[in-house]
Amino acid sequence: MTKYRRSVVPGTPGAAALPLVAIVGRPNVGKSTLFNRLTRSRRSIVGDEPGITRDRIYGEYEWAGRQFRLVDTGGIVPDDPELIPTEIYAQAKVALEEADALVLVVDARTELASPDYDLVRLLLRGGKPVFLAANKVESEAMAAAAENYRQLVLRNVFAISSEHGLGIGDMLDAISDAIPAPPEAVPTKEEVQAAREAEAAEDAVTAQAETAAWEGTEEDAEVAEPHPDEKALHRSHGEFEIHETSVAIIGRPNVGKSTLLNALTGTSRAIVSPVAGTTRDAVDELVEFEGSQFRFVDTAGIRRKGKTHLMAEKMSVVMARRHLEAADVALLILDATDGVTAADATIGGYAHESGRSVIIVVNKWDAVTTGRTDGKPPADREIFETQLRSVLKYLSYAPVVFLSALEGTGMGRVLNEVKSVAAERRKRVTTGQMNRFLEKIDFQRASVPMSKRVRIFYMTQAAVAPPTFILFTDRDIKLHFSFERFLENQIREAFGFKGTPIWFKVRARNAEKKE
Repeated sequence: MTKYRRSVVPGTPGAAALPLVAIVGRPNVGKSTLFNRLTRSRRSIVGDEPGITRDRIYGEYEWAGRQFRLVDTGGIVPDDPELIPTEIYAQAKVALEEADALVLVVDARTELASPDYDLVRLLLRGGKPVFLAANKVESEAMAAAAENYRQLVLRNVFAISSEHGLGIGDMLDAISDAIPAPPEAVPTKEEVQAAREAEAAEDAVTAQAETAAWEGTEEDAEVAEPHPDEKALHRSHGEFEIHETSVAIIGRPNVGKSTLLNALTGTSRAIVSPVAGTTRDAVDELVEFEGSQFRFVDTAGIRRKGKTHLMAEKMSVVMARRHLEAADVALLILDATDGVTAADATIGGYAHESGRSVIIVVNKWDAVTTGRTDGKPPADREIFETQLRSVLKYLSYAPVVFLSALEGTGMGRVLNEVKSVAAERRKRVTTGQMNRFLEKIDFQRASVPMSKRVRIFYMTQAAVAPPTFILFTDRDIKLHFSFERFLENQIREAFGFKGTPIWFKVRARNAEKKE
């Protein structure tokens, strides 16, 4: 059986133990293009505007049978006094400290300048192997020009083209040779014997199930419940091995998404500034909580198309939507000082329609309560939540958390809600339970026009994440919204499914006859 687990940020178990290669350089030299080329992804936003990448972006690549981690950094301008360049430099320094090898990317089409010498001195100070990648070399003439960069007194100089994939192999060979391969672990006799016994037991169970399915009924073919020590699987449209829960942090610009990520992880992982739109690339961090693993992904602030002008801003919004649609749970961040806006409702609609579980996080709550300075009385939590529910009616199933990311209050509540909602998202109800549930429901209470009423013969849960139910009915019509809402409320009252949308699909008995 093929086991697969999609993640917001592709990664392999144990990736943190892999050797790390850092890509560094001045702005707009092609670092993100090289990162995307090696990781075979479009993780980093690429464009002609300098300074697009700001935070550290991690990925993995394979070369010569070995696995490596890779980190893309923002353009380094050490002496720039501005806030964001200073924060970019601070993030890059973290990557330099944790890396095993450094790749300095330069633009071969430009002349050597004093910042190049300053950057080389900074890198050599760490005592780690440095490889110079003279990028954008796409002709013999450019290859000759790239030789000028040997003046930087670096032994390993490679003329490459990140966009076209030229010359990269030689550089990767040199990097692989510079980083010693870890000694291969030789399995003991006991481990080999245990693996053989486990494989034989799995084959026996599979054979038993196949025999039962051939000779008996579908009920006879059911395999026994898995052992508690076995890896947890949940079924959606296939088998998914649960490594971690992906949590996308979404919201308008400048509502505190990056501050929340830093508070949850206890680090300065994401750049935080009062400038709206600081985050562009998605920044992720893994958090372990009570035996569960959550990968929090800080996304760029989502705004209307008419409000985005630079290409990097447009791409960051597209990538934020993409990361949302790949996540399991979405934290919808609201700014308590602004209340619930139309933009918040639109972003919440994106999460709801894509089937993500949702937790509503009201940030900056201290600014309207204990830390209020405008002379007005402190905000009332119940009144605020009532107003919130009236605007976000379609998210009635989503729990609400009030906190202050800046003060670090309410983080435990967020983690508990994520764990609870993730479990509800993967909950499965048996067909027998659903049919017994149907027998108890009085559908006459549903305020549905007679022409839109349907009779449900039985229903079954076809998938999880999100929970999807198939209704077998007497008519081939779309469920009336009142009927669907009534049925959803009854299901939630009986089985829970807190924080997650519920999807319905209808199959009518007379549908096959019409075809």
